[in-house]
Amino acid sequence: MLKMLRGAILIGAALTIAEPSAMAATATGNMTVRITIQAQCLIQTASDLDFGTNGVITSNIDQTSTIGVQCTSGQTYNVGLSAGAGTGATTAIRLMTGPASATINYGLYRDSGRAQTWGVTIGTDTVPGTGNGNVQNLTVFGRVPPQATPAAGVYTDTVAITVTY
Repeated sequence: MLKMLRGAILIGAALTIAEPSAMAATATGNMTVRITIQAQCLIQTASDLDFGTNGVITSNIDQTSTIGVQCTSGQTYNVGLSAGAGTGATTAIRLMTGPASATINYGLYRDSGRAQTWGVTIGTDTVPGTGNGNVQNLTVFGRVPPQATPAAGVYTDTVAITVTY
């Protein structure tokens, strides 16, 4: 009988040990997940302003370009355009340079009537905006006015875009 009792105890102990759900316990906790978004603006796109192929410049040659600005939502910004790389250029009269350092005058404007020049002075001649988290497209209105036409060739300029936020 003692032998049977010992056997029953061993079987009972084995069943207790083999029964993991009877011994399982759980503990829970939490972790914090965080990201900090800082104010930021980016120039996502800037298409070339191409006045095409022309001969003698006897009338206005108008074209447009687009600048895509993306800022964090609610962030205010101002977009400025430099005078360009032409020697002696200003934001009122920019200069494309070509063969033998000859130049062609042109202007960049904030409005379709081409009355408001686009420069770098915040509050005077830049374009303000408020970010919405998406790319916001701004149109640059360009004009080559009638002028004495220099020698045939390719004339170019590089204008720096600045987003101040």
